Amino acid sequence: MSARAEETESKENAEFRREVRAWIEANKPSHPGFKLPQSFLEVESERQFTFLRDWQRKVFDAGYLGLDWPAEYGGKGDPHKRQRIVSQEISRASAPFLVNVIGLQWAGPTILAYGTEEQKKRYLKPILSAEEIWCQGFSEPGAGSDLASLTATAEPTDDGWVVTGHKVWTTLAHFASWMILLARTDSQAHKYAGISYFLFPMDAPGVTVQPLVKMTGEGGFNQVIFDRAPMKKSALLGQLGQGWQIAMTTLTFERGAAEGTGGGSATPSESSVRAVAQLAKRVRREGRPAADDPVIRDRLAQLWITEEALRLTGQRARTAGLNMEDRPLATRLMNKVVYSELGQQLTELACEALGPDAGLWLGDPCAPDKAEWPRAYMNSFGVTIGGGTSEVQRNIIGERVLGLPKTK
Repeated sequence: MSARAEETESKENAEFRREVRAWIEANKPSHPGFKLPQSFLEVESERQFTFLRDWQRKVFDAGYLGLDWPAEYGGKGDPHKRQRIVSQEISRASAPFLVNVIGLQWAGPTILAYGTEEQKKRYLKPILSAEEIWCQGFSEPGAGSDLASLTATAEPTDDGWVVTGHKVWTTLAHFASWMILLARTDSQAHKYAGISYFLFPMDAPGVTVQPLVKMTGEGGFNQVIFDRAPMKKSALLGQLGQGWQIAMTTLTFERGAAEGTGGGSATPSESSVRAVAQLAKRVRREGRPAADDPVIRDRLAQLWITEEALRLTGQRARTAGLNMEDRPLATRLMNKVVYSELGQQLTELACEALGPDAGLWLGDPCAPDKAEWPRAYMNSFGVTIGGGTSEVQRNIIGERVLGLPKTK
């Protein structure tokens, strides 16, 4: 958040921001001495996970998570939307991200919207404290962009359900206690109507988690195979056959189009124009700083314009009277596309500024900034895919927000 924007905050929120900033400065953990993931998409080792889980628990114990959630579910019941301030200050300080992103950002708000009183009391507080980690069982090998084509099934039994099927790109499944799961419960119904939404226990028998390795050599993604894995009747969230509607609510949170999350950020460690500009001043090409290249300077200027427009649009999206009543999600859904693509453009430009040194990888003592920039560039593709690819997002904005005809 810019200094200019901070000046317009209420006195109460400005004081809260100073409090949070001071706490983070005093409690931010030092680097542990081993490679840390750039986002929740790359958490692969037990020591990475433990380090990040302990940090989230510390933030929770300090009272800075779940500020918008009701107190009876572990939150604070704060009506002033201060959770955004905490997330901004964590990012500003380059503090570690909160590892239970799927629980905080997607599962928790969805349970708040559709869960029974028993489900809310059972699941929400352990999400905030990181006692129970969540993963997402939506995508399948044959159902990614066309999610409604999923084939995983949940068959009823006397005391619950059994799940059979195959989920993929399941981030954090190897550490998760629970999964938000979409499964087909009626094969005869229309494909959208035959899906239900479950809160699935990952320790159930018949569940196999298989790690997947990305092009960076890192883990974090998994595929999950269900072989008649059981779950209780109480695992159903909402009504039978309501899964598609509930999933769209989850994706609204995942795409950053709604507030009310428990805290943290679903995006990778921030790559800002300022950081890339500082890199371009440090690295040299043909004996001169890369920042002297007029092409690089021009691209930095264009990306700064995008970054600033994105910040201002985010403020507009939260301001009553500045959103069209008939298209309330327009700016928020656009922000998802722009933010994810901006991160990719910034890290690509950083690699161009590095020149041949961008080919040096992790562990190479000659790699500038320990090869974090080329690593961030390759990891940026996961952000433009997760939550709906940029192409899918543009179709959603065009057809469902702007009312344009479908392309043929």
